[in-house]
Amino acid sequence: MEIFLWILALVAVIGVIAYHRQSLLVASAATAVWLAVGQFVLNVPAWSWAIWAAIALPLNVTAIRQALFSRAMLNAYRKIMPEMSSTERDAISAGTTWWEGELFRGNPDWSMLHNYPAPVLSAEEQAFIDGPVETVCKMTNDFEITHERADLPPEIWQYLKDNGFFAMIIKKQYGGLEFSAYAQSYVLQKLATVSGVLASTVGVPNSLGPGELLQHYGTEAQKDHYLPRLAKGLEIPCFALTSPEAGSDAGAIPDRGTVCMGEWQGKQVLGMRLTWNKRYITLAPVATVLGLAFKLDDPEQLLGGEKELGITCALIPTDIQGVDIGRRHFPLNVPFQNGPTRGDDVFVPIDYIIGGEKMAGQGWRMLVECLSVGRGITLPANATGGAKLAAMSSSAYARVRRQFKVPIGYLEGIEEPLARIAGNAYLMDGAANLTTTAIDMGEKPSVISAIVKYHLTDRGQKAMIDAMDIHGGKGICMGPSNYLARGYQGAPIAVTVEGANILTRSMIIYGQGAIRCHPYVLAELEAASLSDQRKALADFDKAVFGHIGFAISNVFRSIWFGWGGYRFSKSPQRDATAQYYRQLNRYSANLALLSDIAMATLGGSLKRRERVSARLGDMLSELYLCSAALKRYDNDGRPAEDLPLLQWALEDSLAKLRVALRDLLDNFPVAGVGSLMKALIMPLGLPSKRMGDKLDHKVAKLVMTPSETRDRLGHMSFLTDCDNNPLGTLQTTLNDIIAAEELVAKVSKAKGQKVPFIWLDRIADEGLEMGVLSEADAQLLRRAEIGRMKAINVDDFDSDELVADKSTIPQKATKNAA
Repeated sequence: MEIFLWILALVAVIGVIAYHRQSLLVASAATAVWLAVGQFVLNVPAWSWAIWAAIALPLNVTAIRQALFSRAMLNAYRKIMPEMSSTERDAISAGTTWWEGELFRGNPDWSMLHNYPAPVLSAEEQAFIDGPVETVCKMTNDFEITHERADLPPEIWQYLKDNGFFAMIIKKQYGGLEFSAYAQSYVLQKLATVSGVLASTVGVPNSLGPGELLQHYGTEAQKDHYLPRLAKGLEIPCFALTSPEAGSDAGAIPDRGTVCMGEWQGKQVLGMRLTWNKRYITLAPVATVLGLAFKLDDPEQLLGGEKELGITCALIPTDIQGVDIGRRHFPLNVPFQNGPTRGDDVFVPIDYIIGGEKMAGQGWRMLVECLSVGRGITLPANATGGAKLAAMSSSAYARVRRQFKVPIGYLEGIEEPLARIAGNAYLMDGAANLTTTAIDMGEKPSVISAIVKYHLTDRGQKAMIDAMDIHGGKGICMGPSNYLARGYQGAPIAVTVEGANILTRSMIIYGQGAIRCHPYVLAELEAASLSDQRKALADFDKAVFGHIGFAISNVFRSIWFGWGGYRFSKSPQRDATAQYYRQLNRYSANLALLSDIAMATLGGSLKRRERVSARLGDMLSELYLCSAALKRYDNDGRPAEDLPLLQWALEDSLAKLRVALRDLLDNFPVAGVGSLMKALIMPLGLPSKRMGDKLDHKVAKLVMTPSETRDRLGHMSFLTDCDNNPLGTLQTTLNDIIAAEELVAKVSKAKGQKVPFIWLDRIADEGLEMGVLSEADAQLLRRAEIGRMKAINVDDFDSDELVADKSTIPQKATKNAA
């Protein structure tokens, strides 16, 4: 019995060492010490030292370890390692890893997260938002843009060009604004609360496109020519990647270019003949310079290299003969300039390649690296702006609009979606800010950008659906006073573009994350691909034994956490948020362990097991979103009054994470593995309880009441009460209605009966007659009644106004008709 207890204690010692991730040498020494204790205290047999030596010595002596274990493992690994295309290799190697890598390690260092600098706008950036951005928002009438013009009016186009809206990413030396990613995000968020067309028009030139590619890869001549013109709005750029035959699978583009000699401006020059057919290209109908992605061939080897060079990016002026632009798509009644572009046998000089001929065939890597930045800003910002619009409008409307003699926001059926909207808006803003922090620190976060693209556009769409449910008839009747309908209609656009969300979830997030974020997998792959056998063995030995120790650590951490030990894990705070840090410690260890299990049992087939990848990706994503919410709370100064919003966001994300974990293990494709892992990492089961109704009530009540918390939730929304901004008018009405409630209560008390909260102008007259209201009080009630009816009423039109083809309208008979 004593020997048995000693063995259990030995396992515990190994577990503690593994939990704290001590080195192999430390583990060997600790087990030797325990063996010595057992020999002297319990008469453990001396031959046990032979077992220890047979295990410890080969593992700790590098040469022996490599000869006995690593060489065979390397050979086996090379046979089973998944095949990767060149585009997959470029995608995996492009970009950088940041905080998401820490989450993947199973032991996140929370001090690292909180030491990242809180983003701050410079004086110049703040002035731009307070000045030109505010001005263009006041100029914008979204109903005119979307219903009457199907475009921005000329004066807004010119204002955008004159004030550098298309030059936020361009460096000052070329005349650009050179704003931070954080500033770009907030500019787009504010524009998105006014008009999706406006936000998209500004966002695209500052995302993936000629400006971004030129600054990173362009020749000096290309930069000097194009960047100042782009900064001044003299050129309108677009970037053409998607083809009818290649949407999400961008690497399969059929558009071709052939290196050849040809005539250009009266001279024979080395160039390319290009043929393309692209669609879904934003700004293509009005672009003056077309960034084009195509596959380049050099059959005569005029460039001196391979015949098939691969994906290449070039700048094509759209006034060249053979370039076809101008026609438009019509995406869900949000008519930003988007359309096809085609070219048939268009000849251009070879130096039209971005970066010159040396960058021929390097286009895919260029695109992936730049996309990881642009995808982390534009669509997440637009989605976050939409969620803030939903939050600020729905919370105000729910307080102003009454049914059954109470504000509809007091009804539990409304509280639930209202809390979802507010909690999602809080979480999304945190995720957008943390991502732009990474970009501003110089990172190119390919995995993070995929996470926020998918999850923020998805949550943004759901927020708009909830907002429409709350507004009811107010939301569905189009017109100048409707601030929701176009955003609701257009939400699927963001879900679809720049990598459809289904693809992003099922393939991209974890497909890149498993290799890029794992501390050892990429090193193993790179070592196995080396031709130098000595270096390959040395590098693989280091990586694979690091991986083994990492996996053992996560086994012990997951077991301990599964029995409740996560409650004793490290947290940077001791307040109400501590429990969340500790839960994230648990799920981070689970993710790390299950990733190794999936890769070990599924091998190269993992990339085809999209549901496995999706659920592991969901776990990583929710860990990141929770981190972002905690970081936001910390950046805001940890205001206690904001805690319900933070708690809602965290409880919602953790619930989604647990669903992904449970579904992964319930459906794991290798028989028995899911059941074994469930017994190992959740022996007590997973908590199934979601957030309670009380938390929904707290959040709903919080956001229906003007406060600093509500202001922070709607930060950088366009809430100015002015013409063309019904959202701003609604915020004024919210304040007036709350003030009016006290005045109506005064009149009710004076009359000795409760006065219905309607016809506030009549109540104002009664209150004056009775002497219980001042003239200022009466004016407030009259103003509140005007605002209340504006909030409730919807637009109506003459029938002829709604007919697009006016020629089909029958002429009305006149009195003098024959």
